[in-house]
Amino acid sequence: MASTEIPPKPVSEVWRPELVRLPRLTPARRLFRLFVRGLCRLVTVLCTRPSVCGLENYPRQGPALIAMNHLGDPDSFLILGYLPEVPESMGKIELRDIPVLGAVMEALGVIWVHRGRADRRAIAAALEGFRQGRRILIAPEGRESLTGALEPGTEGAAFLALKAGVPVVPLVVTGTETWRIFGNLKKLRRTPVSLTVGKPFMLSGEGREAVREGTRLIMEALARLLPPEYRGVYSYVEEKE
Repeated sequence: MASTEIPPKPVSEVWRPELVRLPRLTPARRLFRLFVRGLCRLVTVLCTRPSVCGLENYPRQGPALIAMNHLGDPDSFLILGYLPEVPESMGKIELRDIPVLGAVMEALGVIWVHRGRADRRAIAAALEGFRQGRRILIAPEGRESLTGALEPGTEGAAFLALKAGVPVVPLVVTGTETWRIFGNLKKLRRTPVSLTVGKPFMLSGEGREAVREGTRLIMEALARLLPPEYRGVYSYVEEKE
């Protein structure tokens, strides 16, 4: 059962703004992304029983903000394995110093973020990505859920969508909690997981109130795509789209 008390959102202790930039789409990076997509698809099929729907809602061209819920590390395998591309992702700067993982993420290309801090370089990188017509993946909760369901959204995603004037595409996963996947693998069982892409929508307005309202709309859009047990603090949202 999800806890009703949610700890404060994390704040990055490290500060390395020189590492924050929009990754260049070099031929080598494009090739590596193709390899990673194939590898993630293979791992997902071997370790889980995936169900995917709504891919027709994913934009094939033009800028968009892809807003996702975040349940565990396996989220990435399901998303990268089944989306029609590797979108630009915003990842916490702490991951860069993890052996192997940091190098893989650098090769893949991410926009590093200092969570809970005024990270103007990350904002500038994301806005430049939108200007170039890229899709950028963001977890508005600001971290992997500690409750196993939706936590309150942070305002960064709505701010970027409003600032850039780009559509928001809600994307949700279920069954990808790390403990669930590895617990079943120990029993030689594949875990049922799902990926659902919702219909794009636009935010409107200006100022702080528009950002707060936009955050609510984004999180409610995610909740509508999720089963009741995953809606968390947005459990009042009942109808699926």
